[in-house]
Amino acid sequence: MNIFVASLPFSIQESDLRASFEAFGTVDSVRIVTDKFTGRSKGFGFVEMPNEDQAAMAIAQLNGATVQGRSIVVNPSVAKNS
Repeated sequence: MNIFVASLPFSIQESDLRASFEAFGTVDSVRIVTDKFTGRSKGFGFVEMPNEDQAAMAIAQLNGATVQGRSIVVNPSVAKNS
């Protein structure tokens, strides 16, 4: 399942985000979106978890959780159909 994570602290690293989600199961990938010119985090990213049940538990537990002083938003990512 692809998971959207928003309101991330700008200082968070992908390894930190991975660790938060690995508490709930296997994580295939983590990507924090950055500005292409400055390289600074845009405050959101995506986490891919292969197990739907583990992903659902991570979403339920981490949505609204405080990470590095910020309350994060965690939802299933919705793919846009073109």
